[in-house]
Amino acid sequence: MQTSSDRHEYPAHWEADVVLRDGGTARIRPITVDDADRLVSFYEQVSDESKYYRFFAPYPRLSAKDVHRFTHHDFVDRVGLAATIGGEFIATVRYDRIGADGMPAAAPADEAEVAFLVQDAHQGRGVASALLEHIGAVARERGIRRFAAEVLPANTKMIKVFTDAGYTQKRRFEDGVVRLEFDLEPTDRSLAVQYAREQRAEARSVQRLLMPGSVAVVGTGRAPGGVGRSVFDNIRAAGFTGPLYAVNKAFPEERKDLDGIPAYRSVRDIEGPVDLAVVAVPARYVPEIVAECGAHGVQGLVVLSAGYAESGPEGRERQRELVRHARAYGMRIIGPNAFGVINTSSDVRLNASLAPEMPRPGRIGLFSQSGAIGIALLSRLHRRGGGVTGVTGVSTFVSSGNRADVSGNDVLQYWYDDPDTDVVLMYLESIGNPRKFTRLARRTAAAKPLVVVQGARHGGAAPQGHAVRATRLPHATVSALLRQAGVIRVDTITELVDAGLLLARQPLPTGPRVAILGNSESLGLLTYDACLSEGLRPLPPQDLTTGASPEDFHGALSRALADDACDAVVVTAIPTLGEGPAQDGELAQALRSASARAPGKPVLVVHVELGGLAEALSAAASTAPRASAPVAGSVDRPHPFRPLDRLCATTAEDLSAPENSSRLIPAYPAAERAVRALGEAVKYAQWRREAAEPGKVPAYEDIDEKGAAALIGGLLARGQGLTLGVDETRELLGKYGVHVHGALPAPTPDAAVAAARTLGYPVALKATAPHLRHRADLGGVRLDLADEEQLRRAYAELTGLFGKPEELRPVVQGMAPRGVDTVVRAVIDPAAGAVLSFGLAGAASQLLGDMAHRLVPVTDREAGSLVRSIRTAPLLFGWRGSTPVDTPALEELLLRVSRLVDDHPEVVAVTLEPVVVASRGLSVLGASVRLAPPPARDDLGPRTLPAY
Repeated sequence: MQTSSDRHEYPAHWEADVVLRDGGTARIRPITVDDADRLVSFYEQVSDESKYYRFFAPYPRLSAKDVHRFTHHDFVDRVGLAATIGGEFIATVRYDRIGADGMPAAAPADEAEVAFLVQDAHQGRGVASALLEHIGAVARERGIRRFAAEVLPANTKMIKVFTDAGYTQKRRFEDGVVRLEFDLEPTDRSLAVQYAREQRAEARSVQRLLMPGSVAVVGTGRAPGGVGRSVFDNIRAAGFTGPLYAVNKAFPEERKDLDGIPAYRSVRDIEGPVDLAVVAVPARYVPEIVAECGAHGVQGLVVLSAGYAESGPEGRERQRELVRHARAYGMRIIGPNAFGVINTSSDVRLNASLAPEMPRPGRIGLFSQSGAIGIALLSRLHRRGGGVTGVTGVSTFVSSGNRADVSGNDVLQYWYDDPDTDVVLMYLESIGNPRKFTRLARRTAAAKPLVVVQGARHGGAAPQGHAVRATRLPHATVSALLRQAGVIRVDTITELVDAGLLLARQPLPTGPRVAILGNSESLGLLTYDACLSEGLRPLPPQDLTTGASPEDFHGALSRALADDACDAVVVTAIPTLGEGPAQDGELAQALRSASARAPGKPVLVVHVELGGLAEALSAAASTAPRASAPVAGSVDRPHPFRPLDRLCATTAEDLSAPENSSRLIPAYPAAERAVRALGEAVKYAQWRREAAEPGKVPAYEDIDEKGAAALIGGLLARGQGLTLGVDETRELLGKYGVHVHGALPAPTPDAAVAAARTLGYPVALKATAPHLRHRADLGGVRLDLADEEQLRRAYAELTGLFGKPEELRPVVQGMAPRGVDTVVRAVIDPAAGAVLSFGLAGAASQLLGDMAHRLVPVTDREAGSLVRSIRTAPLLFGWRGSTPVDTPALEELLLRVSRLVDDHPEVVAVTLEPVVVASRGLSVLGASVRLAPPPARDDLGPRTLPAY
């Protein structure tokens, strides 16, 4: 504990778990007086060379004075942080605030000297980079704006840590040392560096779980059956390429193997390394297993055991302890209560899950928080008839259960640059960090499609076992924000599979124009109507008649694909009397042959009860079940997802064919499903094109950022949070070029007349009581009052209808030019971050929920799309002969509000209502602003794992 002389209490919010460059984890925390022995032990394990680099002289041991200095901090002017694994120090960093003369100082001095020391065994793991991010965030919190560091020229590793961080810095050489000075304000480059390091580290941590070199199943039963034995058999049957171990403390001591696989009573008894441990024992025994795995150097855990947060408060605390325990050893966890993981790569062949059969290899990455939904998705992806046909397989599959540690965000980091994954499908029951998920989704979607279905949308609470940040945003808003990040949002797992199969093996459409051809006029018309419903532009259907032959389909499809007025083709097919498997195969071959000649346009098939055609369309060397010799040690079993008699065998020559040697065509049992998937692909392709030119955040010369910061600081000095008064709101908004029309209070009729004389007629009289504010439909507003007589009459009507003036709070305001009433809002959501919203003012828009949303900061392109994305947008652009309004002025207003909340996180809510947009210019007639102290950490802060 800290002594009474320390100026601040222990800052527990500085504690954090981080993922290191190699995928392992470490804990960062403040150093206290209780760490004296740990510090001495740590220093003894540092090489003489590293000590020399730290102290610029031989320094074999720390003196008692040194230990006292390095463990006694006031957490303001002197701060030390340590990175720990297993409770022991592996690295330290400290800063000391200094003045202009380089001597120790206190605030308001805003510079500090910083120094690091990393154990040699842990150098190269990115420990110093992580510590720099965290000590920098601590320093900014304590009012320090600049770091200085002196480094010996030979200490190139540490110089690289500083220079690679991306901060604005100065560097000079004097007195035999390199002196580095750098500002701590995040820059675009420093954030890019931080995000890139985060991606590499988190991707590597997941890779260690999905591509282990060796696996131990802890809890393997001696007889078939049970969770542990089932997973063990599944790994073995899949032909896992590395060493596999069976572990069960109930094994007799003399037992050395289980069906030819090495067997042990404890992980500690295994002679070789173990990369992954699959834990399938009762929850009460898991802590012992975690300790054994940590001591043995296991890199990660898949915990199938139940009895954690999903079971109630005691289980939630058990789950917290599990995560803390595993991270203390540098291990990451999938689970608990997980279904398992699968990797179909021929280099791994890992089925560490409860799925009884390995899915076919393919290009789809699949993530499910629910084991039941996960097995349903695997089944649908492999079904060979009666629905969407399986035209491709799975690259990797993760079912995270309670996702206490590894989450969808982590797996997205892995899939982002995974060369084996082309499409990502995710079933999410909760989004623990929407702000980060949106950021990662935007980057991933720019490289490969990301399709998401979210369960428990209307449950009002997170599923049992999930730790989720509270959000005040409705689900529809979160969904809209995800779509703007490029996420393909669907509502059901059927739509998830439908879209995924199309995106996995067909090119993206270049536009919404759809050709329709087939042998059924009725089915073609249904497809045409479905296209219109999805916002596509269908061409008139081409009816080939029921007597169409495969050659007729081939010719029609070839002509449609060659037509420059067509961006995609939907083929409709119904069976004809006497058709059989041979005819199905001929038609499938004809369609594949024609589509191969135009590889840039997607082709979909809508079929009715044509199981043979569906299988023929989906058959390909890269994904069809392989009739090759079983892998050594594997177990032959029937496939759980399809009958054995419907498998399509392949030859050895087929197996060597490249993945994309055959163009696979997805087939759908209903026109609506096919067209809905195509519609999502069209919208996603449009997003990809727009994302290539995201626009920019304009810099307005009249914005007074420093003046606004000073004003906000002075206002917040009054209290922890406050809603600004009218004059303060106008002053703050004015510093960002947002000018609010003045309104004068009118507590009496005579005061209203005096206000009108000051402002000049015509005027408006408004009631500002909360229940009447912005409700012209209730009669609380009187407009175009041209003289004193009209004003007094309006005043009497308002007070007669709604009550006394002190209840109505009437104000008088000068009339603004006529236009369209709109509303602009910005809010800081604790989970999603800063969100800018726009819509038309009035009860109708509120009733319909017709608001559009964008994440802050908003670019000029996003501001334009924000204005145009509401359903009532035509009212702004001359609907039914009305005069179009000044949308460029409206877009500029949106950009200025975005800048305000982005520059000043203390501004937690802004409402401009109404904003009257005229044919030239606009008028902000009402405004409110709320301030609150900014959070200690935000999205610009250092990399951390979710706290538990």
